[in-house]
Formats: sequence, structure tokens, C-alpha cells
Amino acid sequence: MPIIRKLSSLHKEHKHTVVRGSQSIIISLFRLSIILGICYVILSPLFGIISNTFKSQSDVYNPLVYLIPETFTLDNLRHAFRHMNYVTTLITTLVYTLSITFLQVLVTGMVGYGFARFRIPGREILFALVILTIVLPVQTYMVPLFMQFRFFNFFGNEINLINTFAPITLLTATGMGLRSGLYIYIFRQFFRGLPKEIEEAALIDGAGSIKTYFRVMLPNAMPAIITVITFSFVWQYNDTFYAALFMSNMDFLSTRLTALGFAYIAAENVRDPGFVQLVVNAGIVLMLVPILTLYAGLQRYFVEGIERSGIVG
Repeated sequence: MPIIRKLSSLHKEHKHTVVRGSQSIIISLFRLSIILGICYVILSPLFGIISNTFKSQSDVYNPLVYLIPETFTLDNLRHAFRHMNYVTTLITTLVYTLSITFLQVLVTGMVGYGFARFRIPGREILFALVILTIVLPVQTYMVPLFMQFRFFNFFGNEINLINTFAPITLLTATGMGLRSGLYIYIFRQFFRGLPKEIEEAALIDGAGSIKTYFRVMLPNAMPAIITVITFSFVWQYNDTFYAALFMSNMDFLSTRLTALGFAYIAAENVRDPGFVQLVVNAGIVLMLVPILTLYAGLQRYFVEGIERSGIVG
């Protein structure tokens, strides 16, 4: 009898193990199917763009061709490369984007550190105004913003700053650049999470506030810096709003891509929208290459910075 009870107990335990294992497998398969479904929804347009980049004109209206081109060609890339003046425009875009990104990280880092560590009168109200810049669309005040720089008052002299780098540079330097409110929030949350003992040790050693920030706090904020660099670079690189509002006569990849279809139609005398779309997709791929290269190199730091800054959603 004891042997029979022991065998029965082992049988029930084995049965429960099998059931738990089966449930775990079913749950894992369900999660995998959900993840694959979401990935397909997000990545399928990108796959379509890449596929169209290498399709020939004969593949456009071929019902048998979906993602894999029947006739592989690089003509679309050549047309996009030429009409976007890619090398010169890329260099101009990178110089502009990197300069603004550096200035934005420098300014928003100091502002975020000030909100995190210094107790000044009205600090919460000022930070609420920073949050307001995140949620308030810039389109709501674009007209007065344009007029401000179109008739800029410089010590009593009226200066036209439109079609120069001055408007976006001044906005960025004063903490009002593209998405600067979000970057201030990221730095504030990150610096609030650092122990105050680091600053106290620096102050005991005789370091002032500025030296403490640049020599102690900023090196420890590298995840936040990488996060802001990535965000700022991508948004400045893709920006068409400020580029069209303040620098309409300057060539950036984003504005070149916007006008690529019209440039191709005018230069090649093409009227078929399907053929034009192939070249536009090739231009999108050319524009994506620097962004994907940056993200591939900074992905680990980017994810760490997002986690430590407390951004969700």
C-alpha cells in the first residue's frame, strides 16, 4: 500500500508538471504571436519601402511581385542620389544637426540640473511652464515666432534673421529649441536620481557649482546624455517644420526628400506616379542610413538612459 500511494503521488506530481509545462508553452507561444504581430505592423511599411527601392519599373504593375523584386535594380537609388544632391546635402545636414544637438545637450543639461538640485523661488511654476512647452504644439504660436525673427529688434535696429541659422540657434541657446522641454525633463529626472553625496564630496574638496556640474555630475549622466543626443539628433535630422519656417532657402535632407518627387518629375519628365514613388522610397532609404547607423551604435546607452530617466509610454 505505501508503494501504491507513492506511485500515485508521483503520477499526480508528474501530471501537474506536464500541465504547468504545457501552460507555460502556450503562454509563451501566445506572447510570441503578439510580439510578431506588433513587429509586423510596425516593420511592414519599412519592408515595403526597401522592396520598392530595388524594384524596376516593370515590377510596379506586375501582380506577381510583392516584396521580392523580379528585376533587381539600383536605378532608383541613383536617381534619388542625384536629385537630392546627396553628398553635399548630407554634409550640410550633419554639420547643422550635430551643432544644434551639441548646443541643445549643453543647455538643457544645465537647466535640468538646476531644476533638480537648486531650490529657487517659483521653481515648480517654472518647471510647469517647461512641461507646457512639451504639450503645446509649436504650430499654435508659429506666426508670432516667425514675425519675431523676421523683424528682430537688435538694440533698436530691425534685422531680418529669416533664412539664416540664427533663429533656431537662438531658440536652442535659450532652452526653447525643438523638443527642449522634453530634454530638460529627462535631465531633471536623471539628476534627481543621483545621490547627493557626490556633490557634497565635491563641495568639500572646494569645487564650486559649475565645476561640480562639469567635472562630477555630467560624467555620471552619460546615459541621459546619450538619450538626449539620440532624440535631438533624430528630431533635428528629420525636422521639416523649423527648416521650412526659418530656413526655406537652405538644403537639408528632410526638405530635399519632401521635394524629391517634384524634382524627379521635372528633370526626367516622368508622369507615372508609381515610378515616382520608387524614387521617393529610394530617397527615404538614403535618409534612413545615418539614423540607423547612429541608433545601432548607441542603442545600449539609449535604452539605459530611458529606463533611468523614468520615461514611459
